[in-house]
Amino acid sequence: MTPPATALIRVAFWVSLFSVVVLSLLPTEQLPPQVSLVWDKAQHAAGFAGLAVLGLMGYPGSYKRVFIGLLLTGAVIELAQHATGWRHGDLVDLFADFVGIVVGTGLWMGVKRLKR
Repeated sequence: MTPPATALIRVAFWVSLFSVVVLSLLPTEQLPPQVSLVWDKAQHAAGFAGLAVLGLMGYPGSYKRVFIGLLLTGAVIELAQHATGWRHGDLVDLFADFVGIVVGTGLWMGVKRLKR
């Protein structure tokens, strides 16, 4: 990947990560209503899968850092939600984040293998 493309992907990763953090800490009244608990967990998994793919595209060769960094981010979000008083931290949400990170990492590794 060319340096400008890598830089653009890194910007997309950080903007996306910032967006996830902000949206995760907004009061629930400012968010669309949840249809079901399953949809909430799917959103967590999909969001963190996308972050994992962007992170690995922007920082190739940094699998451990991206994986651990995203998992810690998910944990900090849940702790921050608990501290807000208007959101609730949830270990099941953190598990959904973990599943998303695993899926995103697996997708990225699969694509890399196909390119060889």
